Amino acid sequence: MKRFSLCLFAALHCLLSVAQKNVIDEVVWVVGDEAILRSDIEKHRLEYGSQIKGNPYCVIPEQLAIQKLFLHQAVIDSVEVTDADINQYVEQDINEKVIMAGSKEKLEEYMKMSTLQMREELYDLWKNKLTAMRMREQIASDVKVTPAEVRRFFKDMPEDSLPLIPTQVEVQLLVQEPRIPQAEIDRIKELLRDYTERINSGAMSFASLARLYSEDPGSARQGGEMPYMGKAELDPGFANVAFSLTDPKKVSKIAQSEFGFHIIQLIDKRGDKMKCRHILKRPEVAQADIDSSLVTLDSISADIQAGKITFEDAVRFASDDKNTRNNRGILSNNKETGETTTQFEMSELSDYSPEIARVVETLEVGEMSKPFTMINTRGKKVCAIVRLKSRTMSHRASITEDFQMMKSIVESKKGEDAVAKWIKEKQKSTYIRINPDWRDCDFQYDGWMK
Repeated sequence: MKRFSLCLFAALHCLLSVAQKNVIDEVVWVVGDEAILRSDIEKHRLEYGSQIKGNPYCVIPEQLAIQKLFLHQAVIDSVEVTDADINQYVEQDINEKVIMAGSKEKLEEYMKMSTLQMREELYDLWKNKLTAMRMREQIASDVKVTPAEVRRFFKDMPEDSLPLIPTQVEVQLLVQEPRIPQAEIDRIKELLRDYTERINSGAMSFASLARLYSEDPGSARQGGEMPYMGKAELDPGFANVAFSLTDPKKVSKIAQSEFGFHIIQLIDKRGDKMKCRHILKRPEVAQADIDSSLVTLDSISADIQAGKITFEDAVRFASDDKNTRNNRGILSNNKETGETTTQFEMSELSDYSPEIARVVETLEVGEMSKPFTMINTRGKKVCAIVRLKSRTMSHRASITEDFQMMKSIVESKKGEDAVAKWIKEKQKSTYIRINPDWRDCDFQYDGWMK
């Protein structure tokens, strides 16, 4: 992290130096009626240079030119992305930069702009990125792959060239949430009522209190502010209270969600989406209540081992985890590609829950863990036992065992071919001009220079 932070500081310093020297900008590419400026390329080089393979002064302008082709087609095809999608990436981007810089104040100092100004800049950047990505996906969406094509693709491939499948596991989970005493719930509600009183009296702003006291780290840094979101995107308990708000000057009644307890303030409404800020407080779990849940799990574990009940039945009757309770306790791996599977690579399981991954590493197939504590996906401390349902060791892919993964590889390859074909066709029908000083490149796609 320290080395990464230094890289960020160096990049920020360079960005400032470029701005301060008042260098005359120049148009280096023109695609259709859109210009690519030297300053655009420098910004991308400073931020993403370490990830670029090849000459950045060739790779970056070509990538920007391809993006402009996608964006132009997106307008024609009415391909759009929502404010909620854009704002989600903007907030994530800013939060990562704040973490790297050490604080919001340090980041603003280095960038010589407020987070509001950064947010405005990043909005356009992410809107273009996400729109181009959506357009690219649409171009490749008609790609279909038959089983015969998959077999042909891998038929003559040498065994040592076949994809290497990492070790994968299937895991079952049984969760007990420690009981929260009513006195602790009352304490949290009294805190939130106190915050409401301070806001209503004008003693402190909602945003200031959120920065100081909210236990939602993502929004607390932004004064509790969340992006525009629809009702279905939010926890039902939170959404019902938030969407009942009509006056931005009012603070909501206390809302209870799976994350804890909240007070909410409306910022704006656009159609069926709203933007709000909130303060989250989580009840503290006493060690005595944790110990009580661990004892309960010990008893359940003993009954399972004695054959009095199966792990699956114990999950159905005793687990507090609604995501796995109706699926025999089996964890689902929701991949970024949209695919859902029960198989986890160990790195994926660690991302889901470091505590579960550490325990699973020690188990044999069919073995059940001792009770342990973990932080669940809602940020709550819970008690759990896990059972290792299966483990598939690392191996070279085979059609019989790994057909879906191999099919995905072929689909991805055909999708890339479809996109490449589309780009080449668009090059022929689009006005493109490249500054002579920027032509000495080995571009990925021929056809830029006519």
